Amino acid sequence: MNQDTILADKGIVLRRSLFFLILLILIAGNLFVLFRGLNSPQAMDQAQIAREIARGNGFTTKMIRPVAYNQAEKNQKTAVSLVGFEDTYQSPLNPLLNAAVLKLIGADDAEAFKMKENEMIFPLDRVIATVATIFFIMAIGVNYLLIARIFDAKIAGVCAILMLFCETFWTYSLSGLPQMLMLLLFSCAIYFVYRAVEAAEEGRIAMTPAIIAGVFFTLLALTHWMAVWIALGYIIFAAIAFKPRGIIGLTVLGLVIIAAVGPMIRNQNITGSPFGTAFLTLYNGLSNGSETSIMRTIDLDAAPLIIDGIISKILRTTLLQATDIIPLLGGIIVAPLFFISLLHPFKRPAIAKFRWAILLMWVTTAFGLAFFGISKEALDPNQLHLLFAPIMTAYGLAFISILWSRLDVVSSTPMLRNVHHITIITICALPLILALPQKVKIGLALRDRGGIPNWPPYYAPALNSQTAGLKAWVSKKQVTFSDQPWAVAWYADRISIWLPPTREGFVKLESIATDLQTPVAGILISPLSHGSGNASEVAVQFKDFNSLVLDGRSFYTNYPNGVSLFDKDPKIADIAKRYAYRAPLVGMEMVYYSDRPIRTASAAAQ
Repeated sequence: MNQDTILADKGIVLRRSLFFLILLILIAGNLFVLFRGLNSPQAMDQAQIAREIARGNGFTTKMIRPVAYNQAEKNQKTAVSLVGFEDTYQSPLNPLLNAAVLKLIGADDAEAFKMKENEMIFPLDRVIATVATIFFIMAIGVNYLLIARIFDAKIAGVCAILMLFCETFWTYSLSGLPQMLMLLLFSCAIYFVYRAVEAAEEGRIAMTPAIIAGVFFTLLALTHWMAVWIALGYIIFAAIAFKPRGIIGLTVLGLVIIAAVGPMIRNQNITGSPFGTAFLTLYNGLSNGSETSIMRTIDLDAAPLIIDGIISKILRTTLLQATDIIPLLGGIIVAPLFFISLLHPFKRPAIAKFRWAILLMWVTTAFGLAFFGISKEALDPNQLHLLFAPIMTAYGLAFISILWSRLDVVSSTPMLRNVHHITIITICALPLILALPQKVKIGLALRDRGGIPNWPPYYAPALNSQTAGLKAWVSKKQVTFSDQPWAVAWYADRISIWLPPTREGFVKLESIATDLQTPVAGILISPLSHGSGNASEVAVQFKDFNSLVLDGRSFYTNYPNGVSLFDKDPKIADIAKRYAYRAPLVGMEMVYYSDRPIRTASAAAQ
């Protein structure tokens, strides 16, 4: 072994050691110093479902969507118990995996993970985020193996670094959403897709790796129902690309259908629809982002899906995805160059053919999202474009590297050969690096309290406290209405109904709860509602309960002679009388309106 080889090996070991050191620092820093708790409604919803599964209660939920209750009641033609209410909104795989972890650590026991005095972050938030982070790290490894197989170790290493320093990936990892599990499953799936493409190009039988890829796509669809559109793209590609024509595509389609049969039968039995409540997310795309409104309605028949101008809506959403492609791909600026690389004639047939599989899956995904909607929100639960970021980045880097190497100044100056990689890494890593100092400063200042919470609108101590919080004031057999029922279900471990927009819907659910021996104990209002927009926007969203939503702010504005709006609104005067006792949880920003007097440290505001 010559001296150059020894030096090269030492260089590889040094670079890999540095990578793993930075990886460990980022993991420890994000989970223990910078972590602020879960901050996604869907993540909290899935987490509390996972806890119910761990307790042996099945796929049940303590977060009640009024429309889901309407579906169940209409299908079963009788009042449905709010205790052990069956969920048909969330996909099953992520809650099941989290349930296994929660069971393993004993989190099915409510008393085992109580928040300590002065603690700001719910302990189980960190557990859920840790599981997602593990999936993220595994996904980096799988993508490294895949990209090294397609191109070379250098491009694979740069892609791994870009993933590691991608702020969007870390944001989703710490959110508790299933995107990192999806990233892992998708990466495994396309690894075997590429193996199948290699086999087909070399004249070998592609059946085995192609079917294994189908299994991973099926698991992906069970993690997020929208991922069925990704599987559809693969099925079309497999039917065309692999011989005998159509056989593999039909086999994968059969796998997806078989996996979906169980959930669809269950949904049919509960809601009367094989697609359950999840199908109503269609309102998010075709009704200009009104999924929240439809979930809070008590009568689905009174809110029909309006599909006027459906073609223009689909085209508009598709164009929005195209114009926002860089943030949708995690802010990795080189990833969109994948589409330009489609014009480049790669020498290896497998590389050239595989990119068309990626493109087809992306196109079907974009088309599906045009129906079901995707937004610019930092944590959109329908964010599927992020799954394509690593492999698209690899093709973009390969394309740039080819062009860069053809420059005369680069070919004549060896020191410039990796400048483009360094430049790309620097630009993509800057958002994460520039934000770190301030985040670390705040995190270290509050390390004795476990970190700073995502306030507003979430404040776990106010809900989880055993002495002066919602959990202490509401029994397991009582129900609350709330503008953040997912947080009540997760942190307070209590049944919570999403506050309907109308008095009629509220009274109907209140009456049902009373008849079922699970009476309503109160109403929780947080910044999630009164901070959701200006007064007119709040009024449109909360309709009859506008005065309730703005009551806390009005009271605080006129402090100490606080003026209440809630009890002066004739539309809901009877409701105000039933829940007349105001209990501030976080000043007047988060207020609990109880049906009985409550003694709190800040009860002087009552």
